[in-house]
Amino acid sequence: MASDMIINHQEKAHALLKADADKILKLIKVQMDNLTMPQCPLYEEVLDTQMFGLSREIDFAVRLGLIEESDGKVILGQLERELSALHEASLKK
Repeated sequence: MASDMIINHQEKAHALLKADADKILKLIKVQMDNLTMPQCPLYEEVLDTQMFGLSREIDFAVRLGLIEESDGKVILGQLERELSALHEASLKK
């Protein structure tokens, strides 16, 4: 029973971190589509703040043993790639 509970907490932590990464991506998409260009200091500030917050969440989950460090790096890496592709697409517009 205890191992099932640990696995459930791990799955929940991973899902919550992925959801937070998705929220950052959506926030940046909206900002790029409607508000500012990627070169804008506001865009950079929002992105830096959100990415820092997510990295701290991931670090906390790793320290609690809820996710592996490598899984956290995967979440951040995927988000960084998606943001980079979004940035490039906006420059082509």
